Amino acid sequence: MRPFFTFIIKERANRNYLWIALAGTAVLWVVFKLCYPFPDFFSDSYSYIFAAAANLDVSIWPIGYSKFLYAFHLVSHSDLALVTVQYLLVQLASTYLFFSIVYLFQPSKMVVRVLFIFLLFDPLTLYICNYVNSDGLFAALSIFWFSELLWIICRPRWYQIVSQGVLLFLAFTVRNNAYYYPVLAVLAFLLSRQSVYRKLAGIALGLVLLGVFVVRTREAAYRITGTRQFSLFTGWQLANNALYMYDRIDVDSTQLPTARSKLLDREVRAFFAHVPEGAYHDILYGNPGNFFLQYPMSPLKVYLLRHYHFGPGAGAVIAWGKASADFEPFGRYLIASHPWSFVRYFVLPNTRNYIVPPLEKLEKYNLGQDSIGGMAVEWFDLPTPRVRVVSKDMQSSFLFLLPWLFGVANLAFIGFGLYYGVKRGKIKGNRDLDRVLILAGVFWAGNLGFGLFATILVLRYEFFPLIVLVAFCLLLYDIIDQHLTYENKVAAKTLQ
Repeated sequence: MRPFFTFIIKERANRNYLWIALAGTAVLWVVFKLCYPFPDFFSDSYSYIFAAAANLDVSIWPIGYSKFLYAFHLVSHSDLALVTVQYLLVQLASTYLFFSIVYLFQPSKMVVRVLFIFLLFDPLTLYICNYVNSDGLFAALSIFWFSELLWIICRPRWYQIVSQGVLLFLAFTVRNNAYYYPVLAVLAFLLSRQSVYRKLAGIALGLVLLGVFVVRTREAAYRITGTRQFSLFTGWQLANNALYMYDRIDVDSTQLPTARSKLLDREVRAFFAHVPEGAYHDILYGNPGNFFLQYPMSPLKVYLLRHYHFGPGAGAVIAWGKASADFEPFGRYLIASHPWSFVRYFVLPNTRNYIVPPLEKLEKYNLGQDSIGGMAVEWFDLPTPRVRVVSKDMQSSFLFLLPWLFGVANLAFIGFGLYYGVKRGKIKGNRDLDRVLILAGVFWAGNLGFGLFATILVLRYEFFPLIVLVAFCLLLYDIIDQHLTYENKVAAKTLQ
C-alpha cells in the first residue's frame, strides 16, 4: 500500500482532490445539519434502537447495526455524533474507492473529475447517513469491501485476506443484501494473480467468519422462538412475495406443508374474499414490493395478532420471529409450486421498481411527522420529542433524478459492457480491467437477482449498487472513447 499512499500525497492533482474532499465533506455536512438538525427516523429505526437497548443477539433485522448502536452508545449518546460518524465513514470509503480506481486504472482527467464529484458530492449520501438506520453503515462497509476486491484482483497482498474477510463479515451482519457478497469474494480471489494457498486462505477466512455468525444467529433465534432461523424476516418476505400471485393461482390448501401454513391460508382466503379485485391490484402494483408487509390489515399482520401475543421486553421480536417460522414453509411452497406465476405476478412487475427505484422513505423527512418516538428520545437523551427541519419535502426535489440515473446507469453498463466484449480484440485494454469487469458483471447480476426475487426495490437499497455502476460506466466509457478516437485518427490518416 505504500506506493498507493505515495501516489496520493506526492501527486499534486491527487493532493488537491484530497483537500477538496476534506473541505467539501465538512462544508456540506455543516450546511446540511443546519437544514436538518435532527436525524431521520422511520419504523425500522425503532427496531434497531430497541435491539441495541436490550443488547439482543438476534432481531427482526440483521443484528450488526444494533450492535453498532450499542457500542456507539457506550461512547456517546449524541444523535449528531452518530449520524456524523456514519457520514464520515461513507465519505472515507468513497475517497478510498476513488483513489483506488485512479491508481489502478489511470482513467482520463474528465472521467476522474466526474467520478470525484459523483462519489464525494452526491446529495443522496447526506440523506442516507442522516437516518438512524443501517443504510449508511452498510454502504460504507460495502464500498470499503468492494475496493478491497479491486485490490485483490489487481494488486494482491497477504493482508487483504484479513481485511476482506473482516469487511465481508461486518457487511453480512448489517444487511441481508449482502447475501450474494460471498460469491463475489470467492470470484475475486479466483481472478487474482497469487498463489493457490493465499486464494484458499482468503476464501476460507471469509466463509468461516460467516459460518460462525450464521450458526450463532440461528442458535440465538432458537432460544427465543424455538426454531433455528438465520433471519427473523425471511418467512415474512417469502410469504409477502408469494401473496402477490395468490389470487391468480389455484391453491390446494390440503397440500400445504404444515398445519400453520393451513392456518395462514385461511387468513389469506378471508382477506381476498373481502378485497375489491380492481382496486386491490392498483394499490398492489403501485407499492415497491412489500404491500403485505406494510398494510395493517394484510393476512400476515392479522395472523400475527391472532396467534401470538406480545409480551414485555423482547415480546414483539419473539412473536415476529415465531410468525416468520410459520410463514416460511407457506411462501416457499407457493413459489416452488408456481414458479412461472411468481415470475409473472411478482418478479416482472418488480422489474419496474428496479429500473426506477422509488424514493420511498426518502420522499419526506421523518415521514412528514413533527415528532419522534419516545424510544429515540430516551436513547439520545433528547429534551423533547419535537423535531424541526427547514422543509419536510425539500429532499424529494434534490433526489428526484437519482432513481432515473440508476436506470440509465444499468442500461449504460449493459450497453458499454456488450460493446467492450464484442470489440475486446480490437480495444487496447488491460487484463486487470478485464478481470475487474467480470467481477462488476457478476455483482450487477447478483444485485439484480436478489432485488427482483427476494426483497423490495427502493432507492436507498440501491445506493451502493449505484456507486458501482456509475464508476464502471465511466471506466468503460473512457476506454471505448479512447478506442474510437484512435480508430478515427487511423481512418483519417488512411484517407489522406
